[in-house]
Amino acid sequence: MKEKKKKKMGNPIDNEIRSAISKAKRIVVTSHIRPDQDAVGSLLALGNALEAAGKDVQMVLTDSISVSLRFLQGSDRVKRQAEQPFDLFISLDCSDTKRLGDALPADVKVDINIDHHLSNLYFGQINLVEPENVATCAVLASHLQDWGLVIDRPVAEALLVGILGDSLGFRTSNTTTDTLRLAANLVDMGLNLPEIYAKTLVGRSFSSAKYWGLGLEKLARKGRIVYTSLSLADRKKASYPGNDDADLINMLSTIDDADVAIMFVEQGQNKVKVSWRAIQGIDISKLALSFGGGGHPAASGAEIEGPLSEVQEKVISATINYLKNGDNKFN
Repeated sequence: MKEKKKKKMGNPIDNEIRSAISKAKRIVVTSHIRPDQDAVGSLLALGNALEAAGKDVQMVLTDSISVSLRFLQGSDRVKRQAEQPFDLFISLDCSDTKRLGDALPADVKVDINIDHHLSNLYFGQINLVEPENVATCAVLASHLQDWGLVIDRPVAEALLVGILGDSLGFRTSNTTTDTLRLAANLVDMGLNLPEIYAKTLVGRSFSSAKYWGLGLEKLARKGRIVYTSLSLADRKKASYPGNDDADLINMLSTIDDADVAIMFVEQGQNKVKVSWRAIQGIDISKLALSFGGGGHPAASGAEIEGPLSEVQEKVISATINYLKNGDNKFN
């Protein structure tokens, strides 16, 4: 770990980010719509670290943080839109500016783009994108100290949540020994790993459990594909406050004898959020990209216009054809 740290010192991008942070007084940090654990963790980790360094920080998300993650320090201070003036605008865990939603003010350019998605469009003035990393929180854990920022306990807790979330509890194929070492170093800050693991990946509200039930009633399969959907009516019936799937897709991905799991979540304005999960050896990100989305080989998504039934039929058909194509494989 120390040897790797020495090799990174003097990295031009680290120097640029450190300089930009040092010069700025008022900083906005934000992440993508429907924020997952990595989006929330990276936002709060960097936001808390910047505040500890004496910066005036706005932490911004278009959509609210799930109840299960509100134990993280700073979650109660996240706002929906950035307010002028500010000197520096930082995007986290987001592959393109469209996914920032209303968090990105009109005519504002992203100064620093920090991410780990292979599909990232490098839209920032400074871009730190590490697709080999399991989570944006892992990127931050590796670089924060190079920017003159301190990883204290609240920062470490947020970073660990993001790493656990995007690695599905260290289960994804891109989880490496470096990932485990980063997590171990964070736990050494005095964190309770079993408790944080439970809050991040296991804990479930009553409304989300009802929401899951409505989705599981519609669970179906075609060949080695399993899929289900959640409608706006389901969300209302379950009194579920979010516009996501409450992580149901990750449960579907554990079903035996399935190569790909697909989750369809109806949004407002005639749109559907589609999430794919694939077993190791299948790169589903290329399919998501064809629908205007992106992500990782094993976990990708897209937002597609159209009625739920039409989008579902179109995506299932495309996924079946995609799996017949040998180009979907990776090592």
